Amino acid sequence: MSKNIMLTIAYDGTNYCGWQVQPNGMTVQERVEQAIEKLTGTRTRVYCAGRTDSGVHAIGQVASFRTDANIKATQFRRGLQRFLPYDISIVQAREVSPDFHATFSAIRKRYRYLMFDGPVLPPLLRNAVFRQQHHLNVEQMKLAIPHLLGTHDFRCFESSYPNKATSVRTIMDVSINRMSHWDVWNNDVQWQPTDARTHEAPESPLICFEIMADGFLYNMVRAIVGTLIDVGRGHRPPEHIAEVIAAMSRSKAGTTAEPQGLYLVQVDYQPDHLIAPHERA
Repeated sequence: MSKNIMLTIAYDGTNYCGWQVQPNGMTVQERVEQAIEKLTGTRTRVYCAGRTDSGVHAIGQVASFRTDANIKATQFRRGLQRFLPYDISIVQAREVSPDFHATFSAIRKRYRYLMFDGPVLPPLLRNAVFRQQHHLNVEQMKLAIPHLLGTHDFRCFESSYPNKATSVRTIMDVSINRMSHWDVWNNDVQWQPTDARTHEAPESPLICFEIMADGFLYNMVRAIVGTLIDVGRGHRPPEHIAEVIAAMSRSKAGTTAEPQGLYLVQVDYQPDHLIAPHERA
């Protein structure tokens, strides 16, 4: 009997040309589909919640596929992991409703973008954050955040508009905060050299931007971050975000931030779509 399997996937996007299969390089989708074929013996199309770009990472990407394989849903996690490279991990596998579709059933997504503006970038983070050569005023960036909340036409942050039937989206939650050094890189080395420039928070060089919405446009998060960086560097006032949205012009927004700082963190679905047929009363 056919089963609909939902996968939660984490990956380091550094070595991939994004999620979606394409002719010019290896992708995450291709690796996952190859693993499913090796495990089940059948080539199967896999659908995802968000088609991440080249170099973009994921902590909670969601994918789904149908299979007739006589394998328990919970065994797909370990089974697929045997055939996947070190930079792709299956976090969870479960059977879900026949109506579930990783792309079309999603109701909310959360992304995270990491920036680093300290004087010395720990080399282990070179593909995990967007290095800022200039220190950012995060307090000014915070003042710009409220202008993003709510339902707006966000075509100003969309590359190659139009890509969707509508560019109206609802942003439900957004934040930006400084974080201290991760303990993983701490030792007795002084990460604030004597020739470092003045910094507003030298003990917290990592900046974490998070955003949740009912959907995102192509390069939307990275364009928002690029615009916030203009505010953080003092090139624009916080109210500039509202002016960009009202203008509905991509030329008014900032540049598209680099991909390596972006993470797909979480995708939410209606609870009834996550119930397998054998779990229903």
